[in-house]
Amino acid sequence: MQDISLFSTLQEEELKEISNLIVTREYKKGETIFFQGDVSEKLYIVSKGKIKIFKHTKEGKEQILYILSNGGVIGALNLLKKDKFDFNAEALENTRVCTLNKEDFDNVIIKNPQITLKILEKVYDRVVNVENLVQRLSTKDVEAKVAGVLLSLIKDFGVETEKGIILDMSLNREEMGSYAGITRETISRKLAVMQEEGIIELIGNKKILIKDIETLKNIF
Repeated sequence: MQDISLFSTLQEEELKEISNLIVTREYKKGETIFFQGDVSEKLYIVSKGKIKIFKHTKEGKEQILYILSNGGVIGALNLLKKDKFDFNAEALENTRVCTLNKEDFDNVIIKNPQITLKILEKVYDRVVNVENLVQRLSTKDVEAKVAGVLLSLIKDFGVETEKGIILDMSLNREEMGSYAGITRETISRKLAVMQEEGIIELIGNKKILIKDIETLKNIF
């Protein structure tokens, strides 16, 4: 529990109390956590692994909105008015998710108001992610779309090394294309070009070394 940032400021007794209220479930890679249209009656907290939040376009194509990794929270704002989810959630890898039902969530917030501030911080991060997504989708510059998605992936998948930032991802090329708003073929082609230009280095199918982050920022 203490490794979940949302509860990092709580005392041991408070953590024990919340632990008794939390239901934990393991999801395998590719397993659905909830569907668009499901009633949001729980707070979801990622304690291990990663999940993708996505919708389907009118054409039936998947559009990834953002990714949640360890400590990521979803459903808090929906609980304020028992809303329905406007998107789907799926495990990108084997993932552990903790849930709190609405009544318990309300009691936790009342007793520990500092948690509200942490939730607002995460909501702010999500707004920034969505703003970046809108910027990526609104541009017709394919290179900017790819640069933008690589920069966005640093937070959840980036590891600092002497050579640069390695993205050790559980996303495949099709999912990267979905996140960028382009096809799998297009993102594969653009990544190859960026490698030729020395901006990145492709390491197998799931790792990308960002060698020149400043150039990516300038492109985006």
